[in-house]
Amino acid sequence: MSGQADGEPTSGGKAAAELPRAYAPPPLRAVLRAQPEDFVVEELPGYDADGSGEHVWLWVEKRGANTEWVARQLAAFCGIPAADVGYAGLKDRHAVTRQAFSLHLPGKAGPDWSCFAAEGVKLLEVSRHGRKLKRGALRGNRFVLRLREVQGDRQRAERVMAAIAAGGVPNYFGEQRFGLDGRNLEQARAMFAGRRVRREMRSLLLSAARSQIFNEVLAARVGLGTWNQAMDGDVWSLAGSHSWFGPEACTPTLAARLAEGDIAPSGPLWGEGEPPSTDAARALERSIAAAHPNLVAGLAAARMRHDRRALRLLPRELRWHWPAPDTLELSFELPAGSYATVVVRELLQ
Repeated sequence: MSGQADGEPTSGGKAAAELPRAYAPPPLRAVLRAQPEDFVVEELPGYDADGSGEHVWLWVEKRGANTEWVARQLAAFCGIPAADVGYAGLKDRHAVTRQAFSLHLPGKAGPDWSCFAAEGVKLLEVSRHGRKLKRGALRGNRFVLRLREVQGDRQRAERVMAAIAAGGVPNYFGEQRFGLDGRNLEQARAMFAGRRVRREMRSLLLSAARSQIFNEVLAARVGLGTWNQAMDGDVWSLAGSHSWFGPEACTPTLAARLAEGDIAPSGPLWGEGEPPSTDAARALERSIAAAHPNLVAGLAAARMRHDRRALRLLPRELRWHWPAPDTLELSFELPAGSYATVVVRELLQ
């Protein structure tokens, strides 16, 4: 089992397999990604190409290829620097994915795209736009996942899927945030200890450090049963945005919004100084962070500002069916920055 929209393996200090599940024990065993077509991801763009401008806008389907490699192939074909190619998010290599790319070609008509050839890459649509496609400029991703050789308690799996559709899952960062065998986190610690790293790696390693603390806070709240419930001193995350407010006590009005999925309790993306939470929520967050003094000190030295991330992830339009007795197909949408595998891990051992 693996993947986000956006790689793989363990999350450093606490392996992904050890992170507690909300609906344990998982009811099924299965094979995910027996072939790339078993993991289909399609971007939900934050906006559409406007039809004119300096940037060629491509809608691309790729199979068995990662996003950065495709960007380099497009740049080479157009004779432009790779930095002039934009995309909203990294998409997994071991999948069939559809996503947008932009190429800065001011004053140029654009090449003959019928001559473009790259293994596993198909151009679906070509347009124009006035701006470069920026990282994060998407509403989310739509997934279709096929699990094969399914064994286990099918009736309980149905109940778990219904519970996920109604109440969501813990919003962990997926394993790919931490790199192969957790190496991003190891490199982050080395960077904080003084090792020089390439400039393009710095933000990736800072993110891994913050993600480790967040995942451990979320794991603790899953253990307490408060990943989807209020805790004294909580800061609230607004669904469908990066905005948050509080700390604010859970009034009946906020409780109704929590039940409706409009808000969720949040966890820390660690930075300088004290987190914005208070009372029991802050005490828990500080106790987790205190176990990682090198990460906390490194993030502060990097002048990272405290931010927040929802503890609960609500898949949209979650549907499932059984094309064969041993095959389960799931489809759902997730907001940008969340991971399909944290949904599937609630089902799979």
